[in-house]
Order: sequence, then C-alpha cells, then structure tokens
Amino acid sequence: MKDSVFHRLYDQYHQDVFQFLIYLVKNRHLAEELMHEVYIRVFKAYDRFEGKSSEKTWLFSIAKNVAIDHFRKAAVRKKHSMDHFDWETQQLVSHERIPEEVSMLNEDKVLLYQTLDTCTGDQKMVIIMRFFQDLSIAETAEVLGWTQGKVKTTQHRAIKSLREKLTQQEGGNANVE
Repeated sequence: MKDSVFHRLYDQYHQDVFQFLIYLVKNRHLAEELMHEVYIRVFKAYDRFEGKSSEKTWLFSIAKNVAIDHFRKAAVRKKHSMDHFDWETQQLVSHERIPEEVSMLNEDKVLLYQTLDTCTGDQKMVIIMRFFQDLSIAETAEVLGWTQGKVKTTQHRAIKSLREKLTQQEGGNANVE
C-alpha cells in the first residue's frame, strides 16, 4: 500500500518539486540529489502524514526543508564553523549558472529570477512558491508554517525590494548605452 501511495505522489508532484528545487539551487544535478532526499523523507514520513494539509503542500514543505538543510550545510562548510545560519534573514544564494529550465523563461522572468538572489531567504521562498510554482497564499503559508498575514507581508516586501532593484538595474543599463 505504502509503495502505491509513494508512486502516486511521485508521479503527481515530482515535476513541480523538481522545478522548485531548481529555482532554489540553480543546478540540475544538485536538484536531482535533493529530490532523492525529498522522496526518501516522504517515504519514511508518510505514515505520520495526518492530512492536516494537502499532500502537495506537505511535499513542498519537505522540499523546502531539504533545500534549507543544503544551504545550511554549504554555509557551515564555507565558514568552517558552526555559526548559526538563519535562512529567514540571510540570502539563499547559489553561485551556479542559471539552469536550463529558467533560461527558457522570458527575459523579464530570467531577470527577476537573477535578482531574487539579492533577497532574503524568506522573500526568495515566497516569490518562488507564489509566482514560479503558483501556490496560493494559503498553500505557501502552510508549506512555510507561517500565517497568511506573514506570507502577504513577506511577499509585499519582496516585491517592493525586487521592484527597486530592477528599477536600479534598468537605470544602470540605460547609462551604459
């Protein structure tokens, strides 16, 4: 029984979860490794899934945690210390090139995606979930374990920040020409 549920979840959501991870880590191979970890956790934890959220938001929550764990480990390795990595206030930045999936987006979305690296981790998560993965405010709140108000506030601040940075970039580009 557990195997059939696992396969259904994989078939139904693996592409969305994979894209979410690609947007975060910008590396196809790494996203595949993280996907593997997501589904290992899903397989181990499904018996404890209580149905309080949708399976989709539950999967995204696991994927978010796997990605955060990856960034924490990378930050610790980079610093060679056990300083606390606060994903809500620090940037989730991958220095990889833009993945193929992103490069197929239109130019405006690619620029937006690149500019996301200048946002805090919580802002980046909200923008990716809301506008790249089309999750609702309620679903995003569920995945992040936040109130809907916090999602709306974070989204508002992220959009304001992105708008300012994109406007600055446009101004900078105009001066170059």
